[in-house]
Amino acid sequence: MLAVTATSFDDSDPLAGLTVGEVPDPVVPDGWVRVDVRAAALNHHDLWSLRGVGLSPEQLPMVLGCDAAGVTEDGQEVVVHAVVGDPAYGDETLDPGRTLLSERHPGTLAEHVAVPRRNLVPKPASLTWAEAACLPTAWLTAYRMLFTKSGLRPGGRVLVQGAGGGVSTALVMLARAAGYVVYVTSRDAAKRERAVEIGAHAAFESGARLPERVDAVMETVGAATWDHSLKSLEPGGTLVVAGATSGSEPSADLRRVFFRQLTVAGSTMGSRAELDALVRLLDATGVRPLVDSTRPLAEARGAFERVRSGDSFGKVVLIP
Repeated sequence: MLAVTATSFDDSDPLAGLTVGEVPDPVVPDGWVRVDVRAAALNHHDLWSLRGVGLSPEQLPMVLGCDAAGVTEDGQEVVVHAVVGDPAYGDETLDPGRTLLSERHPGTLAEHVAVPRRNLVPKPASLTWAEAACLPTAWLTAYRMLFTKSGLRPGGRVLVQGAGGGVSTALVMLARAAGYVVYVTSRDAAKRERAVEIGAHAAFESGARLPERVDAVMETVGAATWDHSLKSLEPGGTLVVAGATSGSEPSADLRRVFFRQLTVAGSTMGSRAELDALVRLLDATGVRPLVDSTRPLAEARGAFERVRSGDSFGKVVLIP
């Protein structure tokens, strides 16, 4: 089958280890199923894998990709949940031994992928293949941040740090659909404008003073925005952190945290139950993932280059 694999690591030039070519069909263990992939979305996780994060040289070549939607051998149309964890935890994202597709098991950037049967969520007819493929990582991460971790209620005020990426785009659209007042920051004027177009009530230069403090901040940028995130919160507010693209060691500013009684909540990915709820939410509301572009699987390198450039707004999707 045709697949996109990591064949070597290079921190300075991750695409040097990207290979598009034929690989053996996936092995399907007991309790797993084969899914014929109809669409697969890219994530920054794929670029980190090419830098050697989460993989060892002994695991190469590894098929990349966490996100997919496709068809099972018995004809079911499904969205693939990317977290492979022990369901005994109730929430598999809390399993300390959990992994993602493309870490210990071949990923989704291929014509076929093998996944645990329990990781399948029905795809409604209302979602296109490309839209459905956007959900398992970025949109699921946003869903958990907003609806499981933040404590927000309809009418609450939320700040999304950084505009344009898959998670931040999902955060804006889901937050607006849920009835929150939504503020966004970005260094890029065009991305600020686009954020308002997709639902933000207002967008500001990174670090700018907001017109009011917010009840929760959605943080995926890290060190570059951390101080601003803390200062933007109402007393008793919650900072939900699910990423640190600009660095993971900011000043904690503990005096501000305890004096204002702030909550810092870590969040990562989401459970299979949350993915099912997310899919049903989109089916019911008509909210749809923003797809930046689609390309054939064979043209994966160009898709990776677009994600790496930071110019995309929404998700980049590959079609086998």
